[in-house]
Amino acid sequence: MSFCCTIHHVGMSLFVCPSTVIKREKRGERDVQSNRPGKLDYCEEDKLRLAEGFTGGNKYVILESIVNKSPIVKGWSGDQKYCAATADGTKYLLRVSSIDRLERKRREYEKMSEVSQLDIPMCLPVEFGICDEGVYSIQSWIDGVDAEDAMMAMRPEQQYSYGLDAGRILASIHTIPAPANAPDWEIRFNAKIDRRIAMYENCELKYDGGGDLFLAYLTRNRHLLKDRPQSYQHGDYHIGNMMIDSHGVLTIIDFDRDDFGDPWEEFNRVVWCAQTAPAFAAGMVDGYFGGNIPMEFWKLLAFYICSNILGSLPWAMPFGEGQIQVMRKQAAQVLEWYDGMKNVVPTWYHSR
Repeated sequence: MSFCCTIHHVGMSLFVCPSTVIKREKRGERDVQSNRPGKLDYCEEDKLRLAEGFTGGNKYVILESIVNKSPIVKGWSGDQKYCAATADGTKYLLRVSSIDRLERKRREYEKMSEVSQLDIPMCLPVEFGICDEGVYSIQSWIDGVDAEDAMMAMRPEQQYSYGLDAGRILASIHTIPAPANAPDWEIRFNAKIDRRIAMYENCELKYDGGGDLFLAYLTRNRHLLKDRPQSYQHGDYHIGNMMIDSHGVLTIIDFDRDDFGDPWEEFNRVVWCAQTAPAFAAGMVDGYFGGNIPMEFWKLLAFYICSNILGSLPWAMPFGEGQIQVMRKQAAQVLEWYDGMKNVVPTWYHSR
């Protein structure tokens, strides 16, 4: 049988998973279509069954012991995020997602657990389960400062050193292989490019003089996607998802966009690093390749950045003029780095 344990001091109800096997009911009696297209609404028994084993025997120990939590409002994730503390003062990161993301969040937690075995500095997965608000995960709390803020106060040589660390960590993450049945990368990414081009062409806003240059570079270089390898990806690897902990160690956070794909595609977010700390971006590339950078990487990096830039303007429109201007500025900076897409090695790389 199932039962509900309400944790009044954090306003969450916890579904505790019994050790006995729950007898499966007929699908027609328990599968109810949600009012959201394509989503399933899980009944209580589903929640218990799906939660079984997620926490690896560490069933809700930490969630039950939380005595206070403070919301975290930074970032673009749709998760509710909190700094949560237990009675002994230990802090954790608590993330809560809607129940319809259960399978996605379970896979994310499992992959984070796999990445943690690489012994890299990161927010560690601690506990996973289901509560009244949806799916929750608990991760280790990183005491420190945002890497983006920290870099602004550093000399270029310090930025470069941390960039080397970021590149080496990323290379380690990419040792985790993609599933054997992963879709062909060339087909998958060409489809993504087609969608982004359509979005841009149908967008009422355009880049001043730059859109055609990005489109032309993509058209000329689609052949670069052929036979690309695939690996696990962090999914949003840039300076905004890194921290410098209290011991001065670069630490990776926010794996909630993880995926599989061309490992070099992971560098498309390097533009955010280069805008803040060019020497950090240069160090990240050097750290990843050990200083021996193939020319094909630079060509593909420009290709992936062009694809991102085209999709960024339509993406920004619902968020208002502020985000639109951020993307316009970034596009102009990319064109400057690449001399109107005539050079494939960006100028920021020479800042190291």
